[in-house]
Amino acid sequence: MLQSTSHCPVVPAGLHVAIIMDGNGRWATARGRPRSAGHAAGIAALRRAAEAAPTLDIGTLTVYAFSSDNWGRPSGEVTALLRLLRRGLEAEVERCLANGVRLSVFGRRDRLPKGLVRAIEAAEDATAAGSRLWLRVAIDYSARESILRAAAAWRPAAPPTREEFSELLAAADHSAAAPEVDLLIRTGGDQRLSDFLLWECAYAELFFTARMWPDFDGVELARAVKEFRRRERRFGALPAAAAG
Repeated sequence: MLQSTSHCPVVPAGLHVAIIMDGNGRWATARGRPRSAGHAAGIAALRRAAEAAPTLDIGTLTVYAFSSDNWGRPSGEVTALLRLLRRGLEAEVERCLANGVRLSVFGRRDRLPKGLVRAIEAAEDATAAGSRLWLRVAIDYSARESILRAAAAWRPAAPPTREEFSELLAAADHSAAAPEVDLLIRTGGDQRLSDFLLWECAYAELFFTARMWPDFDGVELARAVKEFRRRERRFGALPAAAAG
């Protein structure tokens, strides 16, 4: 059982699916609407994905909401997005409780508005007992920065094991260690990781779709999982046919 700093929750069985939720701004611009409208529509898409996840044998769902690089966007958009994230966290607590969802946020917190940090802490405390789905949201997150912080925190002379380093990474991001990612989905048409879960995605299957994130739903998530089920995961070994 994995442990956080204040709880000992159960990690739900099932796949670990990670999603780079890309395309909110382009979705809104194509409709003549402000980019903030795309981010609001993206929150609704996340709700649909979280509702569908347990029915697809997904136990952990990790999403990229705000990267450390996003601080470079126009200040008005950043402020609107962080405000939307706070409102989303506050609004979704009751829904998470009703559906057995444990909500966690990982990434840096020292640069976030105090009101958002309070909303994060309240949501995590309220939903800590959720055992149907672990929903992990990355806010002010950079995989490379996390790896550097974890490496700097290691003191013994001997190198850490992979398990120990995973725990160090989690601690660096105010989180508990999660299972390795099975499937990484990126919406919006681009085909890159963008500094997301570089350690945890070492053997993840990758699924790219041109569909913008606000248009993503349970049907699209099911399509990605179906494609994942078709693939043979070898983890560096020979294919089953060749090995036999």
